[in-house]
Amino acid sequence: MQVTLKLFASLTPFLPAGAERNAAQIEVADGTTILSLLDSYNVPREHCHLVMLNGVYHAPEARGSVPVSDGDHLAVWPPVAGG
Repeated sequence: MQVTLKLFASLTPFLPAGAERNAAQIEVADGTTILSLLDSYNVPREHCHLVMLNGVYHAPEARGSVPVSDGDHLAVWPPVAGG
């Protein structure tokens, strides 16, 4: 199944080759969870601050049990600071 993976700021280097504008269309197996998807691209767990699946936030403790579905959009941001 196909999922759109969007990684922002310091996480963009973890996107697969061919990604454009912080996003890549990727193939994932049935039963893939948010956490297993991010692990498969070596995205450091401690850098995944804001994780949204189809616009819905998922806390760190839930990411290992939330499956992705065909057509989903997973967006991830690292912690940011500003002033």
